[in-house]
Amino acid sequence: MAEKVKVVQMGLGPIGNRVTEILAERSDIEIIGAIDSDPAKEGRDIGLLAGLAPQGIKVTSDVNQVLGAKDVDAVILTTTSSLAKTYDQLVKLLPYGVNVVSSCEELSYPWESNAELARKIDELAKEHNASVLGTGINPGFMMDFLPIVMTGLSRNVRKVVVERIQDASSRRLPFREKIGAGLTLRKFNERVKEGTLRHVGLSESVQMMAGSLGWKLDSTEDIISPIMAERQSQSQIETGTETETQAQAAESDKVLGVQQIGRGLVGGDAIITLVFRAAIGEPNARDRIVIDGTPAIDLVIKGGVNGDVGTCAILVNAIPAVVEARAGLRTMVNIVPPRCFQ
Repeated sequence: MAEKVKVVQMGLGPIGNRVTEILAERSDIEIIGAIDSDPAKEGRDIGLLAGLAPQGIKVTSDVNQVLGAKDVDAVILTTTSSLAKTYDQLVKLLPYGVNVVSSCEELSYPWESNAELARKIDELAKEHNASVLGTGINPGFMMDFLPIVMTGLSRNVRKVVVERIQDASSRRLPFREKIGAGLTLRKFNERVKEGTLRHVGLSESVQMMAGSLGWKLDSTEDIISPIMAERQSQSQIETGTETETQAQAAESDKVLGVQQIGRGLVGGDAIITLVFRAAIGEPNARDRIVIDGTPAIDLVIKGGVNGDVGTCAILVNAIPAVVEARAGLRTMVNIVPPRCFQ
């Protein structure tokens, strides 16, 4: 593209602020507006919110003030993981004819999990000649798109296993809260039962992979379990003071993070297995893709890819591809593969 792509940011939380950092470095993209519903951010410069020098772009809650008065190529939407809430926002954005790249996990591949909303978004985008993409590091890349691309080397594929093992110590606070770090086991189980503690998007990744490989699944499953702090042995506890004993007992009931396993099943056999594990102090962090096929593939990224950095990068790198894509609800498997252009 000869001219800079003109983008508006919507959602200036931790992820949105990191996106600002990357956009400020790019020579092919220009930020021309910012939208956030938080009254505390109204009128503030996006650069200062992101810890940068002022960028000359002030935040407003008025969508029309930004999109109605400017020539905008795309909106980067970093507001929610909920498809229903994202749909409500798309209803306000798409009539302006803007393309949208969103971090909403449930938007990455909603055709199986919520076909009705997927259809509505697709029709709305086509009506206004715009494209919509949900992406991020996971779902959107490490546990679905990258394994799919790797099967391009395969003569045949029988099973796929993907592991994403992360040390959450360096991740942002909302992520650590999302995985239950610091909760008691009882509170962890309560939040799992309520549906408020889970890694969103594992089912979407399973379905994206199955759809791309032409596999018809009989069912999927999603299993969540806590990762606990190591319990002190009884002898160690008994040798301590009463205060130390209480502290150790309390620590032994602390959750460090979550393990979530998603499976795609055919005839009771898991042909797709996704293992997501994130915890404070997790050893041997890695991203791993194992393809049981011809040839056998075992790809490991030692240390893993930082989720916050990777998510923000893929959101930015996907913008040119989404601007050029056909109108409608797109996925990572039907747009031009994003790349870093600086």
